[in-house]
Amino acid sequence: MAISTLEMRVLEENSEYLGVSKLLLMENAGRRVAEFCMRILGNKEARVLVVAGPGNNGGDGFVAARYLAQTYKVRVFLLARPSEIRTLEARKNWAILEKMRLSMELHYGYDLQKLKEIIKDSDLIVDAIFGTGLKGVVKEPYKTAIEYLNSSRKIIVAVDVPSGLNPDTGEVHGVAVKASYTITFHCVKKGLETGRNYTGRIEVVDIGIPREAELLAGPGDVIAVVKPRTAYSKKGDFGRVLVIGGSEEYSGAPALAALSAMRTGADIVVVAAPLSVADIVRSFSPTIIVKKLSSTNLVEKDVETLLALSERADSIILGPGLGLSEETRDAVISYLSRINKKPLVVDADALKIVAGKMDLFYSKPVVLTPHAGEFRILFGVDVPSDLEKRIRVVKNKAAESGTTILLKGHEDIISDGRRIKVNYTGNPGMTVGGTGDVLTGVLATFLAWSGDPFFSASAAAYINGLAGDLAVKELGFHITALDVVSKIPLALRDFDTGFKP
Repeated sequence: MAISTLEMRVLEENSEYLGVSKLLLMENAGRRVAEFCMRILGNKEARVLVVAGPGNNGGDGFVAARYLAQTYKVRVFLLARPSEIRTLEARKNWAILEKMRLSMELHYGYDLQKLKEIIKDSDLIVDAIFGTGLKGVVKEPYKTAIEYLNSSRKIIVAVDVPSGLNPDTGEVHGVAVKASYTITFHCVKKGLETGRNYTGRIEVVDIGIPREAELLAGPGDVIAVVKPRTAYSKKGDFGRVLVIGGSEEYSGAPALAALSAMRTGADIVVVAAPLSVADIVRSFSPTIIVKKLSSTNLVEKDVETLLALSERADSIILGPGLGLSEETRDAVISYLSRINKKPLVVDADALKIVAGKMDLFYSKPVVLTPHAGEFRILFGVDVPSDLEKRIRVVKNKAAESGTTILLKGHEDIISDGRRIKVNYTGNPGMTVGGTGDVLTGVLATFLAWSGDPFFSASAAAYINGLAGDLAVKELGFHITALDVVSKIPLALRDFDTGFKP
């Protein structure tokens, strides 16, 4: 199965979370590239050139050079200055090469004429310029360097992805390396399948990513959906979330969902609530915008208002505290049958209303967030106690319904019918009422940022559970849902990257 660069990054980050560092993954990747080159070259004397960029792909090339230097004459040409190497892992491996000057030649900078001369004097070239890290059209000096490689008629081994080839689409960014072989890591990248004119023979190698990194909901999933902030960010850039919930009996659920969406980082949160509870919801915080609906419960008359509010929303929560009156059921069905393809989280009472009506979600980006009892109502099957059986049931029902399912429990299970994640954060203190509404708000914000139901659900399960763990660490098993809301910023603090003043 081919994977995207985003999926690969998630795997790498979750591997680090499990204790398999990115430095170790780079070591394994470079060693596997070197081993492949050794199989091609055998024991004969040969001259190997590693052409590297300043990112992690270059770092893989540095490691490969270190291993190859034990057998062959190796030269490394860094198409940058050492001070421009971007990652800690690549810098560490360049520093090792600088201490190995008796074993290899190091060149760096932008002397392309020198590079051209070295290319002519090489038997095999390792392309470690971009890999999956390319953004935009290939610029100088990389463009000319790639052209020199392509005109050399030498054996070229590309590291992970031929430089200049889009790893997700196979599109050529102006110019791309025409490799003899591509050594790709862990899984074939999607762009390699459509860019076969540039890949040569593809070999997939294992670099030590644990299987658990694919199944675990972890920091990688959060990184996949968090939106970086810049100095020029403005109100609205980080999402408008609409919460449709509340009834004459329930006011806390929509308020908790709204508060957690704001704590996660949504810019604007609007709660559409019946007039019986609208003022109560408003009293929770002055930061919540409340739209008062027409009656004591959600009714058909309100659907036009909801559709208008939905047009301005980046994601929508439907269900917290709605109640199950007949008029509310009719209004929910009417709303869902008319709503466009907005990212949607269906929770709580709305789950009971849509049972047996999965056709309402056809081709829409929807996440369903049931606990075991709601899952039984939705799909007519009990949730097995055995984890592996539970995973299979969730995956099958997600595939059948065309939705992403986040089954809440001791282990949260997330599936879009193709992929599976299991989340282990969280604790028994979170059995307190309202923590599911908190999860819904976190999820809606991630959906507003990314539009990706699967990664948003995985990330939300992880962050919600982590916030609960932080609350229990401070207060013991004596928490409320509001304590979990208050810990969301701490749970997300390590992911606040990208701001440049």
